[in-house]
Amino acid sequence: MRYDTISFLSDFGHQDEFVGVVHSVLRSIAPDVGVVDITHGIRAHDVRAGALALARSAQYLCPGVVLAVVDPGVGTDRKAVAVEVGDGISVLVGPDNGVLASAVALVGGATRAVELTNEEFQLPRLGSTFDGRDVFAPAAAHLAMGVDLLELGPELPATALMPGLLPIIDIEDGGLVLEVLWIDTYGNVQLNIGPDDLTEWGDPFLLTVGDRKETIGVRPAYRSLATNEVGAIIDSSGLVSLCVNGASAAAHLGLSAGDELRIDKLDGPPPGQATPVTLGRKD
Repeated sequence: MRYDTISFLSDFGHQDEFVGVVHSVLRSIAPDVGVVDITHGIRAHDVRAGALALARSAQYLCPGVVLAVVDPGVGTDRKAVAVEVGDGISVLVGPDNGVLASAVALVGGATRAVELTNEEFQLPRLGSTFDGRDVFAPAAAHLAMGVDLLELGPELPATALMPGLLPIIDIEDGGLVLEVLWIDTYGNVQLNIGPDDLTEWGDPFLLTVGDRKETIGVRPAYRSLATNEVGAIIDSSGLVSLCVNGASAAAHLGLSAGDELRIDKLDGPPPGQATPVTLGRKD
């Protein structure tokens, strides 16, 4: 099977030559294959952030080869792998460190996987620090050109692949303990909770970040919030995100990816909101 698209994600950034070199390696082997840059702005060495970005993108990527390189373990005994999904609809190529796992799970799981050991489909190594160029890019390009997966190395059982490491929701003392998954360019704070999970906690609900408490309402759009008001929306991934109209919720709340926060039901009126009282003579 041949593929006409390679989708490429990394933590390489654009300051150095790394992205351009990988593009050139891909083009030298598969000159007619289009390369889509998902992002190269993943924070350096942040495997979880890379896995989350790939998972958010997975269902929208063109069928083909996905090249994901966030690889702080380069040069160690971590495996280099290619993972087929959908009986060959797509193949994901990258280090076996969890960066591929969530995306693989979202699209139905692996149907085949191999370790990339066949040097016939690699570049000669000048050192051990750039497997994106020497191992992963050649594998992705050869797969796009129709090389069978099993030619790249020995088959691995899917159960042997590193699982994804995503935080789970926890309930403590009647409240919901959450974690910040991601903060986007605008400062919106994506949480590890969906709208169905949020329903039982009410609208509005009480948000606790450290010693700070905020009353949060669920809104349909950013512009539904007043200036400097923190609110919750259902974002483009179908998860709950905290936001501020025209500003950064992350800066406003002092949050970073991986931080913990808490949601509780409001007992009585929200803080700062008056309870209406009707005056009249008792009978």
